[in-house]
Parts: sequence; C-alpha cells; structure tokens
Amino acid sequence: MKIIVPKKSLLNPEYPAPVASGNVETSQRIVDVLLGALRICAASQGTMNNFLFEIEGDVPYYETIAGGSGAMPGCCGASGVQVHMTNTRITDPEILEVRHPHVRLQRFILRRKSGGKGLYRGGDGIIRELLFMKQAHVCLITERRHYEPYGLNGGRNGQQGINLLRRPDGSAKKLPHRVEFIIQPGESIVIKTPGGGGFGRKRS
Repeated sequence: MKIIVPKKSLLNPEYPAPVASGNVETSQRIVDVLLGALRICAASQGTMNNFLFEIEGDVPYYETIAGGSGAMPGCCGASGVQVHMTNTRITDPEILEVRHPHVRLQRFILRRKSGGKGLYRGGDGIIRELLFMKQAHVCLITERRHYEPYGLNGGRNGQQGINLLRRPDGSAKKLPHRVEFIIQPGESIVIKTPGGGGFGRKRS
C-alpha cells in the first residue's frame, strides 16, 4: 500500500496554515479512513471531544471525553473509550470538583444505544454534563456533529455527537461543533459523544 500526501494539503500543511486541532481531531479521522478503506473496522467516534474552561482567578481546565469505538469482524465496539490517538484517562469527579469548586459534575453516563446496530454492534458514547456556578470562559473543539460514524458490511451508522447549553429553566440550546463563549452561573454544558459504527448485517 502506498499513501500519497501532497504538499500544502490538509494532511501536509505548510506555514502559516492552522494546525491546532491536527493531533486531536484530524488524526482521528485519518485512522477511520484507513481502517474503513481496508474494510477492517467500522468508524469510531472520530473525535476527542475537547472541552476547556477557565474561571477568573482559577487555573484553566482541559479534558477529552470518550465515545464509542467501531465494530469489526467477530467483535463489537467498546463503549466509553478513547480511540486511535489517545490513551488519556478523564479526571475523577472528586478531583475535578475539589480543584474547581465552582463546577459540579451533574451527569457522567453511557449514552445507551448510540452505537450502530449490526451483527456486531458499535460501542456507545458518553453523556457528560457540567454545571457552572460562576461565570466561565468555555471552549469546545469536537467533530462528528454533522456526519455519523459509518458502519461497514451492512452495519448501521453510530449516532453523531451533540453539544448543548442547558439553561437554569431547563431549556437547551444546541451548540456548534466548535464554539467559544462565556457561560453564565446556573448554566451547564451537556456533551453527548458519538457512538461507533456497527459491522455486518444482523441476521433476522
């Protein structure tokens, strides 16, 4: 196999092309493309779901959030895992809240049935919700919010991710896949990460 990556392309950029998300986001999709082209594995979540915030007078915080991995022949995808480019573990809830006393982890659960159906099912993503009790500067860098992780050999696609801003009255506003803004006290960020694609057509 020969891979050709032309100069000045997305995968072989030259200064002053922006490359800030190359390691965390572009790399994820490259692996999915290669595994899919070789029919080895359905698409995984395809993003690290980068979440950053800073409260004035506090230290900045940055985490990546797990999702579903793609299924492959003879094996269902894993749920709630990081894939392809990262082996990082997320900060324990107790540590997060001690270090950042103006933030509360409201929910951290598997996003059931977000993996694609198939003979071998794709892994499920995560739902993670953080409540802010003080104004904060928030940034999200995510992917797979418009296109679902694909299934292979008749397997169904995994669910795309969703970013939400939940207001104190319970209403929610959908956020773009990449966004930077000031969050107000009583508001929370809800991140629903993508599931992996399924592999093979399920027998009836």
